[in-house]
Amino acid sequence: MRHSLTRTKSVEQSMADTDEPGSQLKKSLSWWDLTVFGVSVVIGAGIFTITASTAGDKAGPAISVSFIMAAIACGLAALCYAEFASTVPVAGSAYTFGYATFGEFLAWILGWDLILEFAVGAAVVSKGWSSYLGTVFGFSGGTAEIGGLDVDWGALLIVVAITALLVLGTKLSSGVSAVITAIKVTVVLLVIVVGFFYIKTSNYGPFIPKSEPTESGGSSVESTLFSLMTGGGDSNYGWYGLLAAASIVFFAFIGFDVVATTAEETKDPKRDVPRGILFSLGIVTVLYVLVTIVVTGMVSYKDLATSAGNGEAKNLAYAFGLNGITWAEKAISIGALAGLTTVVMVLMLGQSRVLFAMARDGLLPRGLSKTSKFGTPARIQLIVGGVVAVVAAFFPINKLEEMVNVGTLFAFVVVAAGVLVLRRTRPDLSRGFTVPWMPVIPILAIVSCVWLMLNLSALTWIRFVIWMVIGVAFYFLYSRRHSMVGRRERGEVASVDSQALSKSPPV
Repeated sequence: MRHSLTRTKSVEQSMADTDEPGSQLKKSLSWWDLTVFGVSVVIGAGIFTITASTAGDKAGPAISVSFIMAAIACGLAALCYAEFASTVPVAGSAYTFGYATFGEFLAWILGWDLILEFAVGAAVVSKGWSSYLGTVFGFSGGTAEIGGLDVDWGALLIVVAITALLVLGTKLSSGVSAVITAIKVTVVLLVIVVGFFYIKTSNYGPFIPKSEPTESGGSSVESTLFSLMTGGGDSNYGWYGLLAAASIVFFAFIGFDVVATTAEETKDPKRDVPRGILFSLGIVTVLYVLVTIVVTGMVSYKDLATSAGNGEAKNLAYAFGLNGITWAEKAISIGALAGLTTVVMVLMLGQSRVLFAMARDGLLPRGLSKTSKFGTPARIQLIVGGVVAVVAAFFPINKLEEMVNVGTLFAFVVVAAGVLVLRRTRPDLSRGFTVPWMPVIPILAIVSCVWLMLNLSALTWIRFVIWMVIGVAFYFLYSRRHSMVGRRERGEVASVDSQALSKSPPV
């Protein structure tokens, strides 16, 4: 019997589990649906909020370089995700891939990590949605004091609505997402075209502003880990600021990996999942870089700093307002509201699919893996909706974006390493897509993602370690004993049979 920490779940068993009665997801998505999901989740908080504020506070006009650096890391990881998802088209994304290559314990760590990424991400973005709701309809945000508590009813409203939509069906959610995505892409193109005529080339200088110390001065937990390691201290702008900005704007790309979580619901996953991942990432990268060039050309980076004006973080609408383009400012707010809607939707979709896969494997209570008459994991979706709604409505979590980044980057590192392992251990598997230039691309993906992780703040790392310690405790107290792989090894349940094997990928 293998050690419980390193026992793996075979690709054949993962495929056989997708046909388990009562736990089957409906296959209804095409490559176009997946591309829409990818674009809809990536174009949101990042392009409407992080672009301007990070340029003002960290990188200056060089923010476009920061976006390119983040996009390269994502692109390398995307190639690895595409190969894995086309080889093991099962719900769970990095969690499922990790189970097939590195074993149960690391798979659990990845699943626990993805819970952090999707749940915190959905809560943070839903609060952003609430703030834009007030901007669009002319009131001061979607918050109110109830019983002595500040309740973000706007965030609560969007989470409840999205939960209901996801329970009713993934295809329906995709249709709604397509309409909303069309609206926000139109707004992004409007930003690029209109903003182009207000560019002042003088705003691009200096392209990489001279490094400036922050208010805290020297080293602190707010400094990046790389800065602390190299004695760079706590500073904005300069090369340290440029690198820190790349790690922050990485948040703007988070979500393309959600496409991999829908592999089990795709009609032709070997063809469509790689297309969905790569097409969506390519589209948003072009749009992001164009927007950063426009916004830093329209307004001096100094005017986009949090310390400027009212002392609040600046966004795209603010940049257009400074140029007197008030109608565009309103249009951007509407686009942001639409954009954030689909981000919340797809993050909550990804969260439920990861939990679904973990529950089906017994690492979470098995009863949660039952699907409804709509072919969706309704129980888990309702739980996810409830947790995200409570966190978003009652807790001030706007400073936890970096927690999402470190969790996602960690998953990317493991997936890239997993491609190397699976190529060596299972060269016989049928792959709908293969990473080119092996092993260079996966190695570069690992190096670039680790590099971005080092440029996140030390405080983010402390929080991440605490979250992981809690996850490890849960695994040893519950998951290890209830694991379906472990129960099969002990003879408590039947293993994959010949019929199931016949449904596995051809070799």
